[in-house]
Amino acid sequence: MKVSYFPGCTLRTKAKELDRYARKCAEILGVELCEIQDWQCCGGVFVSAKDEIASKLPSVRALVSARDADEPLVTVCSACHNVIKQTNHAMQTDEDFANKVNTYMSQDKTPSEPYQGETKVYHYLELLRDVVGFDKIREAVKNPLTGQKIAAYYGCMLLRPGKVMQFDDVENPQLMEDFIRAVGAEPVVYPMRNECCGGYVALEDAASAKKKSNAVVSSAKSHDAERIVTACPLCKYNLVKNGSTLPVVYFTELLAEALGVKEEEPSC
Repeated sequence: MKVSYFPGCTLRTKAKELDRYARKCAEILGVELCEIQDWQCCGGVFVSAKDEIASKLPSVRALVSARDADEPLVTVCSACHNVIKQTNHAMQTDEDFANKVNTYMSQDKTPSEPYQGETKVYHYLELLRDVVGFDKIREAVKNPLTGQKIAAYYGCMLLRPGKVMQFDDVENPQLMEDFIRAVGAEPVVYPMRNECCGGYVALEDAASAKKKSNAVVSSAKSHDAERIVTACPLCKYNLVKNGSTLPVVYFTELLAEALGVKEEEPSC
């Protein structure tokens, strides 16, 4: 199966290994990630102002590219996924917004057909659940993480706004816990798993970001977690930067470990 792939800025710069793991694991599971040509930054956050059009255009162009390839669009970063999914929803439901976007894009050197939200958007985790299937992942596991207690950290961007993202139950999500079970580990359910880590206020209020991050880690640790797994590069960075007392891993890293393709850490 081929899918259009939007890696996002972080996974192509500061976190290249997480992108490599995504590609390697997809190949093992029978999915070809076809990176969109000339993609641009998604914008990093979905601006809710209706007259803010320009920052949405990179996401729309990625959606158009996937539509024209007759492929779903897959993202790996939860922030990118949130922006692209909300933009796609706006193109489907807000006629005035869609008209403005298509008017802008009609001025491109090689304009595409007007876009009305035709592309199916998956987060990589949704692709694993809804297309690949967790049973196939179990069959592909070479290094089961048996006995490990792993806490899923959803954060804000995967789940909210719930009616638009439709990723999982906003208050009681299960997708990442099912993923943890599929790789052989034991999921740890804890109160702070879908609360904000403070990543978006880290620059203007470092103390608040640290307090929020520490609350997440303390909550996971108090429920006997041994590791935290997340799907947001910013969450991972913020938790680690603020001194997490538990190892924090990205979900593609955990999957690569279970499938036997994770690279060894360089020795000191």
